[in-house]
Amino acid sequence: MKKKPIDVGIAMVFIVFALWTLAPLIFMAISSLKVSGEIFAIPRPRDWVGFLNWFRFEPTLYHFHIIFSKGQYLLYLRNSVLLTLVTTAIAVPLGFFTSYGLSRAKLPGKENIYFWVITTRMAPPVLVLVPLYFLFRDLHLLQTFHGMVLAYTTFSLPFAIWLLRGFIDAIPIQLEEAARIDGLSRFRVVTDIVLPLIRPGLGACVMLVALLVWNDYLFALILGGRGIKTLTVAITELESASGIYWGQIMAGGIVLVVPMIIFGLLVRRHIVKGLTMGTLE
Repeated sequence: MKKKPIDVGIAMVFIVFALWTLAPLIFMAISSLKVSGEIFAIPRPRDWVGFLNWFRFEPTLYHFHIIFSKGQYLLYLRNSVLLTLVTTAIAVPLGFFTSYGLSRAKLPGKENIYFWVITTRMAPPVLVLVPLYFLFRDLHLLQTFHGMVLAYTTFSLPFAIWLLRGFIDAIPIQLEEAARIDGLSRFRVVTDIVLPLIRPGLGACVMLVALLVWNDYLFALILGGRGIKTLTVAITELESASGIYWGQIMAGGIVLVVPMIIFGLLVRRHIVKGLTMGTLE
């Protein structure tokens, strides 16, 4: 079957857009494997020979060796991983049970509660950062692991509640009522019926909450400080008055990006299905 010219044209547009989107990541990956002097040996416009030569180099792991051997980047990476895992493990279950309770409970003004929940995400984090800083200072939560988990959970939970609401509302209440008539407890109804049906939504929620925490810079800088420094903060410190260590910045960026790419590829089916399931319903 021959493809229509319009289909080929659309495919070419998407390919060009994908290459344009991936260009910074490709540049960062290649630069992290070059010696410092070769990183910015960028060819002039229309210098196609120079452009091809830019991709010809002898790979080196020197920059990765520097950031992991002479610094505490393994500690910073561990902090980022633990904060992401713990916050996600708290925010997603809390978001699910809160969404389920609000969805099934017959409460007056329930829609107002949902609106209040989502409005907490409308304000930019920088708007509440100053009062939050003084609150954490008085509670002795600054530069502590549990303080950072509390901050991240506070701002991730409304998003999880809002996201999971659509999936839970899409499940017919008659299905749960039939299970209750058959003798299942409310807990068994949730674990045996509701959870399997919204698994794609949970996968999408886990991925997005993890991204919110993993990519955060502002809270980690102000509330975490040196006590619980994350990788995002540590990478920015490679730019100082003594110079900008571009090779190490590129290597740190790859270390920061690759785990989320791998995680996204592993759960991409659930993410796509989860983000489209509410629309299809």
